Amino acid sequence: MTSRHLAITMGDPAGIGPEIIVKACIGLQDRIAKGDLRLLIIGSGAALTEAKAALGASLAIPQVNAEDSDWPNLCFLQADAEGAPIRPGVLSADGGRFAFKAIEQGVRLTQAGRTAAIVTAPLNKEALNKAGYHYPGHTEMLAHLTGVRGSVMLLAHGNMRVSHVSTHVALEDVPKRLTPERLRQVIDLTDDALRRLGIARPKIAVAALNPHAGEGGLFGRQDIDVSAPTIAKAVADGLDVVGPVPGDTIFVKLRAGQFDAVVAMYHDQGHIPVKLLGFQVDPATGRWQELSGVNITLGLPIIRTSVDHGTAFDIAGKGIANEHSLIEAIDYAERLAGGISASSKAMRPDAQ
Repeated sequence: MTSRHLAITMGDPAGIGPEIIVKACIGLQDRIAKGDLRLLIIGSGAALTEAKAALGASLAIPQVNAEDSDWPNLCFLQADAEGAPIRPGVLSADGGRFAFKAIEQGVRLTQAGRTAAIVTAPLNKEALNKAGYHYPGHTEMLAHLTGVRGSVMLLAHGNMRVSHVSTHVALEDVPKRLTPERLRQVIDLTDDALRRLGIARPKIAVAALNPHAGEGGLFGRQDIDVSAPTIAKAVADGLDVVGPVPGDTIFVKLRAGQFDAVVAMYHDQGHIPVKLLGFQVDPATGRWQELSGVNITLGLPIIRTSVDHGTAFDIAGKGIANEHSLIEAIDYAERLAGGISASSKAMRPDAQ
């Protein structure tokens, strides 16, 4: 249980963010009523009202000001001035503007200690850039707003926990991102996060960049020249790290419980196995039945968790979006809110 509110940012109001937030609040209302959970929703009041009406929700979510000394257990903060109506499923600059302004307010409140963590609903990168905010995504935006370089994305679904050396970069640039300093930073932040989640001595496996970990240098030397000595140094420093383990078997071993987490080299290497297991599909209809998985940003001076899915413009406003990933993200934020990363060196603005 956290004593402070969790800031829940709406993301793009044209996406499924408003709907899954309302559904999550309904599902968590007993805990909220008891004061075991406190949530501050930040975003578009018009979109929140529309979502409540569409779902027939009678849930009371009073609006507050950031300066108020006391907030009710469940409340709403307007992120920015309303403009033209934002329609579900319609991409717009206003949707991107609200997504950014909600994050900006959430960062400010969390840095000031008013909220314990930020939990983010999805944004649309095209809308964000259309609004003039040129970030590849949430992770990079949060790093900029908090003055941090070298943040790390960690995806979690059950015992599948995967952090990433690189994310939103071209595949041809991935080998250049694999340096001893970056790999060690990712290992350290992953180890620290797992300890804060209650794993006393985490076992971490590092995925190979190349097929068969380079096959003795036939398929590239990065695993031999960069990853292997960095892993050996981490082990010498007392961490439980193995690798590099070939990418075609490492996630099977993770799922089997041989490791507590995997360090992936690039976006798709880490995202595909987590999303394959987290997204459940009805074979008869082809419709998503379950969206499970959480995105956690490591290396920030604040705690941030997120749903592991996009804005889903194609189903926005239809009342069929699944809120389970958001509830999982709220649960992770609570668990992590016991303390900020002990890896202070990895969080410094000058860390590489």
